[in-house]
Amino acid sequence: MDSTNIAELKKHSAPYARTNTATSLRQLLNTLLPLLLLWIAAYASLSISYWLTIPIAVVAASFLIRTFIIFHDCCHQSFFKSRRANDWLGNITGVLTHFPYEQWKNAHNIHHATSGNLDKRGVGDMWVMTVDEYVAAPTRLKLAYRLYRNPFIMLVFGPLLIFLVTYRKNRPGAKRREKLNTYMTNVAIIALYVGLTELIGWKSVLLVQGPMLWVAGMLGIWLFYVQHQFEDSYFENDEEWSYVKAAVEGSSYYRLPRLLQWITGNIGFHHVHHLNPKVPNYNLEKTHLAIPPLQKAMTITIRTSLRSLRFRLWDENAKTFIGFRELRVARGKLAVKPEISVIGKAGRYPVDKALKPE
Repeated sequence: MDSTNIAELKKHSAPYARTNTATSLRQLLNTLLPLLLLWIAAYASLSISYWLTIPIAVVAASFLIRTFIIFHDCCHQSFFKSRRANDWLGNITGVLTHFPYEQWKNAHNIHHATSGNLDKRGVGDMWVMTVDEYVAAPTRLKLAYRLYRNPFIMLVFGPLLIFLVTYRKNRPGAKRREKLNTYMTNVAIIALYVGLTELIGWKSVLLVQGPMLWVAGMLGIWLFYVQHQFEDSYFENDEEWSYVKAAVEGSSYYRLPRLLQWITGNIGFHHVHHLNPKVPNYNLEKTHLAIPPLQKAMTITIRTSLRSLRFRLWDENAKTFIGFRELRVARGKLAVKPEISVIGKAGRYPVDKALKPE
């Protein structure tokens, strides 16, 4: 893909960045109504068997993911034509999904503006360290990073951290509007749980809401993780960084089975979304199919996406992700032969000075 074609991609996506109110309302109906009915069914099943409640809660979690996609579109002002309508719906779905609208919107917009930029990491993205940074880091920071990137910690404890800690407090440097919105969201969530507890009891709330939120959180983390953490992703320093290249080369096309694609609101077409965030979720696939260069984006499947679990560090020399094991092997060989080169997935490259044994 040459630079001329890259420059034209966003222009070609513009016709699809149009909201269809009827389609948005249909999506709202076929998402929130099933979510409510499944929640009621999960509660009703408690009197029969908890083994029946769990699968119902898991299905409900999938509709909570779909609710989050609507929330996500509202953050980009792409679900309704009216800014006020997007803000109102965004705040309501933010309470349902437990994300403060203003905070998530602002952090996510920063993510879009800096994705793949090595000099502007840290807001709205996954923690990624380069090989050099990791090797030079103190032991405590290395341990923290290893825990963060551990799949079990990320997927099992990650949802608890997100729902109970990360989004219950304000970001450093948050403005007054964002701070107030976080407080109001927290109050609304507390009011929701107080009401549910008064209605059906705290044990029933915990037994239904617990697995639903945990499964939804786990799937949400996985989707966000896998769509930028693939082998030959895109990371550059600020002077070489390109917004469009970061979108097309640094975001994957996650090809999912049709049902999962519907449940996840087409977010698997993540390269299209990063190219033009104004494209509503129901137009992402249309955009992908209408613009041939977008079909050349990195395509991953459920099977191939599992490989990303071993990707830990970004190697700036090879322009690829590597694992801790590959780093240990490289450093072990270097201790024997200082002049050695390491063969990575993207070919042969010289070991950086930072890899010299301590």
